[in-house]
Amino acid sequence: MKYLSILLFISIGLPSFAQTDSIKEVLRFDEYLGYVKKFHPIVKQAELVIDESQAKLLKSRGAFDPKFEVDYDRKKFSGTEYYDKLNGLFKIPTWYGIELKATFEENSGEYLNPEGFVPEDGLYSAGVKVPVAQGLLINDRMASLKQAKLFREQAKADRDIFVNNILYEASLSYFKWLQAYNELKLFENFLTNAELRYRGIERGAEVGERADIDVVEARIAINQRRLSLEQSKVKLMKAALELSTFLWLENNVPVELQPNVIPDVDSEPIVDTTFNINQLREDEVIVETHPKMISLDYKLQSLEVDTRLKANKLLPKIDVEYNFITEVPEVARSFNTAEYKGGLNVSFPLFLRKERGDLRLAKLKMQDTEFEINATRVNLQNKINAIRQELDSYVTQNELVSQMVTDYSRMLEAEERKFILGESSLFLVNSRESKLIDGQLKAIEVQYKFFSTKAKLFNSLAVNPDF
Repeated sequence: MKYLSILLFISIGLPSFAQTDSIKEVLRFDEYLGYVKKFHPIVKQAELVIDESQAKLLKSRGAFDPKFEVDYDRKKFSGTEYYDKLNGLFKIPTWYGIELKATFEENSGEYLNPEGFVPEDGLYSAGVKVPVAQGLLINDRMASLKQAKLFREQAKADRDIFVNNILYEASLSYFKWLQAYNELKLFENFLTNAELRYRGIERGAEVGERADIDVVEARIAINQRRLSLEQSKVKLMKAALELSTFLWLENNVPVELQPNVIPDVDSEPIVDTTFNINQLREDEVIVETHPKMISLDYKLQSLEVDTRLKANKLLPKIDVEYNFITEVPEVARSFNTAEYKGGLNVSFPLFLRKERGDLRLAKLKMQDTEFEINATRVNLQNKINAIRQELDSYVTQNELVSQMVTDYSRMLEAEERKFILGESSLFLVNSRESKLIDGQLKAIEVQYKFFSTKAKLFNSLAVNPDF
């Protein structure tokens, strides 16, 4: 009897997760997210959005690059030079659609068009081309450059959202891994308790202090614990493989999580610090500074530029050109208003159906985006408020579950003592233990949901932390 009592009290006194891990490496939550943000290919892909926006901005600026053109045309047939024409042009586009131009002409030939006759040393001209209606205040070049700048800023906000989503998904995988690990250690602990109890009861049956049916029931409890342990091992393996999909090294080398790597079981303070939960819960949310709202605002500004451009297309196209002409450009006073080449070009569609249709579509896109902004603002505010209330609820749930686990433990200890004194049965002991297991599993589940809700708050605010 004394031997049995010692074994039973040993089983009661074992703390949770009592088994020690040999040569285990702990992967902390903040270290894990740091690896994800630094090396994950999708995070790197998000940075390509910035590079793409920079390339588009460079392309748009190219519309204002000076341009040099040379046009040489010659015809000679049956020993006769029909014409030999050389035209050089240097053009500088400017912001308000104005183009600065400088040209050189040198023409000769027996059948040259009379208007092409120039002095022997060629003819120089310098002038300007100005749109006085359509294209003056805004044109395709101006609009493209403005939209490229807005796209660059929008891409930064989209990048933050993209990276935040990856960190959020990676966080959930870590919490699932932590949950599976805690469950594994829990079942390992209770399997040890069941084995100790079985050996004590088996020894008691050998000396006639316990019935053989108690041995059978103790063996059933062991097998139940072993089954639960095997199931928890499978769950942990799956969680570890899912976690491995977020672990990469430099040069896009994937990393497989090794069996000796375990999560940090005391992750709550690290999670709160990494997510900056206290500040996220207490600070007043200014929805307008949310990356999603910033992105939509830049999108709206880009559509406003497009609408202004489409409205400008309703104006007639009137281009005025004036060029000073001289054959001695090195003499400044040779440029005078008496010698010039000028022109006026006017065009205007009669019905403007294409232009009016484009303007209407542009206004509809703006209206659609405004609706999206209003809906997103309300959704974000409500989502953030709901998550904050959910976090407050999980604080209460954690307290309740902890108290339940404590009470279940006391009930099991009392039932064990009664069993030792012969006032209870092994069935009741196993029943009390099952309740304690359910309570601890519930505590692990609530912890997982609590951490996941913190990650949801982090995700709803689209925070992009520095590690």
